[in-house]
Amino acid sequence: MDSAIQASPSPASSSAFRSPCLTSASQNCKFPLPTSRVLASSKRMHRGFRLHMDASPNYSISKNRVVSKYSSEWPESQSIFSKQSLNKYFSPLRALVASNTQDIPATPLTGDDKVGVLLLNLGGPETLDDVQPFLFNLFADPDIIRLPRLFRFLQRPLAHFISVLRSPKSREGYASIGGGSPLRKITDAQAEELKKALWKKDVPAEVYVGMRYWHPFTEEAIEQIKKDRITKLVVLPLYPQFSISTSGSSLRLLEGIFREDEYLVNMQHTVIPSWYQREGYIKAMADLIEKELKSFDFPEQVMVFFSAHGVPLAYVEEAGDPYKAEMEECVDLIMEELEKRRITNNYTLAYQSRVGPVEWLKPYTDDTIIELGQKGVKSLLAVPISFVSEHIETLEEIDVEYKELALKSGVEKWGRVPALGCEPTFITDLADAVIESLPYVGAMAVSNLEARQPLVPLGSVEELLAAYDSQRRQLPPPVTVWEWGWTKSAETWNGRAAMLAVLVLLVLEVTTGEGFLHQWGVFPLFHQ
Repeated sequence: MDSAIQASPSPASSSAFRSPCLTSASQNCKFPLPTSRVLASSKRMHRGFRLHMDASPNYSISKNRVVSKYSSEWPESQSIFSKQSLNKYFSPLRALVASNTQDIPATPLTGDDKVGVLLLNLGGPETLDDVQPFLFNLFADPDIIRLPRLFRFLQRPLAHFISVLRSPKSREGYASIGGGSPLRKITDAQAEELKKALWKKDVPAEVYVGMRYWHPFTEEAIEQIKKDRITKLVVLPLYPQFSISTSGSSLRLLEGIFREDEYLVNMQHTVIPSWYQREGYIKAMADLIEKELKSFDFPEQVMVFFSAHGVPLAYVEEAGDPYKAEMEECVDLIMEELEKRRITNNYTLAYQSRVGPVEWLKPYTDDTIIELGQKGVKSLLAVPISFVSEHIETLEEIDVEYKELALKSGVEKWGRVPALGCEPTFITDLADAVIESLPYVGAMAVSNLEARQPLVPLGSVEELLAAYDSQRRQLPPPVTVWEWGWTKSAETWNGRAAMLAVLVLLVLEVTTGEGFLHQWGVFPLFHQ
């Protein structure tokens, strides 16, 4: 990562507003954009326990790095945008921070167009029988499991192998939360509430749900969008912070779908890649935290424990993923909002849900909980910061596994902030984000460099990926130097050796038709 986020003057010392304009890609007409309040820098002193526990250096990402990473290696034959237009586009783009829409142009934003909003999310198995195929879809995604180029032909067989081995344990987890993930029902409810909010604001938009790894798949949502003859589309991932493994994976899928369909190529669209810095979202999170703190006997003594979904460290350090920087800034903004309400609890941030032998973002949630117990923390309030819907990571991993670990580690009082779901302030803010993005559909923007911006700019699917990604298919490994002894490097290489051994055994099973997988009755499942 290149450099730290540029600090902005604090609200207390500056009330500067600037109103840049939006310039159409095909015309010289200009549209005024909603102003953005200059927020305080996220680089401030943290109170109390700000645990890092061997954490990697604080990598953050500069706006210039994100918007200038277009590579000449992007295949021209596969791109509907010229390099010239991409270079023109990727001056840093205007942020959508303010929750109000009072400065939106008075002229109709929709006109004769049919506006659609596509909500993107992970998806989850709705029944226990869905668990294994859901896991297969998950692990077959190269954004989730990166294989060396030589072994990429084994992506799907390996995904099937892992999903078969992991499904019994995963089924137990889903059984413990009612027999399936509630993610689809919650996301459908969010879509319905967002549609109502938009119509109340005189934006008659249709809202669609596209899941990455289960029904309704993104492809299904796109087919319905085509049937409804949508002409302007706002793509809104339901991940507050951008990561190449979540929003990025969904956008990559959309890119492939768009390229193959003439109707979609001609349909104007824009993406809101992250929205963690929006006032409405920050206030909604602060409201939930404030409410849950009141359930403790001594609210001021409670440690606020932000737990975010982790990503492999290489995604951040080597691929330029802004997820860690956005997450840390998001936590700072929430705590700043709480501080305005005279809530000054100690807090910390950790990362959960790591899998595999590679190193993930630190500090880890389980390690942090143990250390907090050892430091004498008696009251802990868990905040699932990267989740806007309840699913297995909140209902089972946090509510069951981490709660049990906390109580064993000496924590006496445990609480958990619910996911946002259909919280009115949150839904209203999403509607405002959609409305504020409409002038960007099919247009270029001039940036306000002094205003706080998302680390990933607003733009079209292909432009975002072109700016971000062509090098990512050749990510360097998490550890590049072999170290002897009992070190993190050695553990990583041992994990790679084990993975290579599994691949070799899998190849032998396929080529010879014999082996322990056949003997145990596991391998025949590949042929069903």
